Amino acid sequence: MLPNENSRNPALPAGLEGWPLLGALTAILVIAALAAFASAGGSDGIRMAIRLTARTSLALFLFAFTASALFRICQNPWTRWQLRNRRQLGLGFAVSHLLHAIAIVALAVTDPKLFAVLGGSSMLIAGGSAYLVIAAMAATSFDRTAALIGKVAWRRLHLFGAWYIWLSFMVTFGKRAQLDMAYWPFIGALVGAGVLRLIVNRLSFPVLRR
Repeated sequence: MLPNENSRNPALPAGLEGWPLLGALTAILVIAALAAFASAGGSDGIRMAIRLTARTSLALFLFAFTASALFRICQNPWTRWQLRNRRQLGLGFAVSHLLHAIAIVALAVTDPKLFAVLGGSSMLIAGGSAYLVIAAMAATSFDRTAALIGKVAWRRLHLFGAWYIWLSFMVTFGKRAQLDMAYWPFIGALVGAGVLRLIVNRLSFPVLRR
C-alpha cells in the first residue's frame, strides 16, 4: 500500500495501472462474491462467498506483501508492474476483506445457529483486530493521509501491519488445514512469502535485471 510509486516502465498486463486497476479489482470482486452467493443462495451461498473472498484476500495480500522483495530479486515487466501497483493491490485486498466481513455478518444475521457452530462471536473477536489494522493501513494508503502521519510512522504502521495480517492468515488457514488438506497450498504460499521477505531484507539481496 505504498504511496508515490510513480515510475513508468513497461508493464504487464498492458494498460491496467493505478486507480483503474483498483476499480477493475473492485468490480471483479463484487461480481464474483455475488455470483458465489447466487450459485447456491441462502446460508450455503453466503458460505461460498466467505470462502471465495478469503482466497481473493489472500491472493491480493500476497501480491502486495511480496512486491518489493520480488523486485529486488529480479527486475522484469511483471515485478515492475507489481511494485508500481502495490498500493492498489493492497487496497484491493482491503476491498476483498471488507466483502469477506460483510458475508460473515450476513451469515450471523441470517443463520445465527450455523454461525455459532462455525465459531460465532469468537471468530469476530479474533478477526476484529486484523480488520482494525487493515483499516489503518488502507486509510494511510493515500498521499495526503500518509503525509499527515509522517514517513517514519507510516513505515512502522505498514511494516507491523503487513506482518500482523500475514500472521492472521497463518492462524486462520492453519486451523482449516488441520481439517482439510486442500488448505495446505495456502499455508505453503504464506510461508514462502514470509521467508522470501525475511531473506531479501536480511541479506540486502542485490537486484538482478533482465
